[in-house]
Amino acid sequence: MTDTPEATPTPPQIGRRTVLIATGVTAAGLAVAAAAPGSAPAALDTADTAPVAAAAVCTLTKEMTEGPYYLDGALVRSDITESKPGIPLKLALTVVNSACAVIPDALVEIWHCDALGEYSGYVGNNGHNEADDGTFLRGGVLTNSSGVANITTIYPGWYRGRCIHIHVKVHTGVTLTSDGSFTGGTELHTGQLFFDESVTTKVAAISPYSTNTVTRTTLSQDSIYDGGGAASGLLTLTALGSSTSSGYTGKLTLGVSQS
Repeated sequence: MTDTPEATPTPPQIGRRTVLIATGVTAAGLAVAAAAPGSAPAALDTADTAPVAAAAVCTLTKEMTEGPYYLDGALVRSDITESKPGIPLKLALTVVNSACAVIPDALVEIWHCDALGEYSGYVGNNGHNEADDGTFLRGGVLTNSSGVANITTIYPGWYRGRCIHIHVKVHTGVTLTSDGSFTGGTELHTGQLFFDESVTTKVAAISPYSTNTVTRTTLSQDSIYDGGGAASGLLTLTALGSSTSSGYTGKLTLGVSQS
C-alpha cells in the first residue's frame, strides 16, 4: 500500500485565519515578570491596562493542512465511534475568539483513522479489508454555552508517513439539516490534534492497535507537527482509569480569529 497523499505532505500552511491558545497569563502578570530583578512592580491602573490584558492572554499559532481524507456532509453527533474497536477517548475542545471570549454554537468537526489506520470512505489505503460506510470516526457537535465541544471517539491508530493525529475544523453560523448533518456557515479554522508520545507508546502495545503492521511515525518524526506543544494542537491527556485500556480525556483550547 502506498500512502502518497500524506506520506509526503506539503509543509504546514500559515493561513490568514489564526488559532490562539489561552494561556491564563494576565497583562498584570506579564508586567510583573518583565520588571527588573529586585525592583518593586509599579502600581497598575486597571482601567488603563484592561485592553492590554485581553490581548496578552493568548498565544498565536498557525493552522495545519486539511489532508486528503476530508469528506463533506459529516454528521452532527457527540459520539462518532460507530462501535469501532479501540481505547476510549473523550475530547473536550474549547473554542474562544481573539479576545479569548468563548464562542457558543460553533460547530467543531473532527475526523480521524481507526485503530488500523483506515479512514471511512477510504478503507484499504492502509492495507486492511474492512467494512466502510463512509461515516465512522467522523462528525462534530456545537459548542455549549461555555464554548466547549464534547466528542466521544477512540484513540486513533496510524498509517504510513504520519504520527497519530486527529483532523479538526471549526465553523460558525451553520444550519443543522434534517438528515443529521449541517450546511452553510463560515469555516474559521482547519487544524490537527496531536498526542503525547509516552501515551501513544502504551496504546500502540494494546490490541487492536498492536495488530497494525505499518511502521509507526513518532511525534518527533512527523512532518506536520512542529513541536509547538498546545499552540500546535498537542492535547492534554488525562487517564480515565488505572489502565491504558480505560481510555483518556483529551483537552485543548482553540482560539479562532473571526476577522
